[in-house]
Amino acid sequence: MNKKNGKWIFSEKAVSNSLEIAKQRGQEFLESTPRAISAVFDEEKNLIIIHLANGCVFGFPPNHIKELRNAPKEEIHNVIVATQGTALHWDNLDAHYRLVGLLNGIFGTKTWMSELGRKGGSVSTTATVEAARTNGAKGGRPRKSESDNSIHVTLKKH
Repeated sequence: MNKKNGKWIFSEKAVSNSLEIAKQRGQEFLESTPRAISAVFDEEKNLIIIHLANGCVFGFPPNHIKELRNAPKEEIHNVIVATQGTALHWDNLDAHYRLVGLLNGIFGTKTWMSELGRKGGSVSTTATVEAARTNGAKGGRPRKSESDNSIHVTLKKH
């Protein structure tokens, strides 16, 4: 029997075939993508720890995610593994992240990622602090000479 939906007519066989194809594609996707079986917030280590279906474990600091940066620890604990293990959600914080993105180090929007990079690049180690002191005692960073920035071109007449 055919059913009409607007201007389209669908046979039960066509719908059944489409449904089977969709189920098969969904299963193939789930088998080929990383999936979480659990996620917890370890306060002692200050890490969101994700246990993957393949036996691997992945962790990241909650402050890498904008919505978790200033969130109370009780809310960070409320992480939910969702969409058959392909995403993490913190419903009360309105934070929703795909696992593939997190595993690739993508913790938010381009602007947020730039902010993380800026802050990460401003970290001082004891070596950089000591080098700055040494350079400061010598009068600071050496100035670039004019020749460092100029391009010299010699034209020959033939």
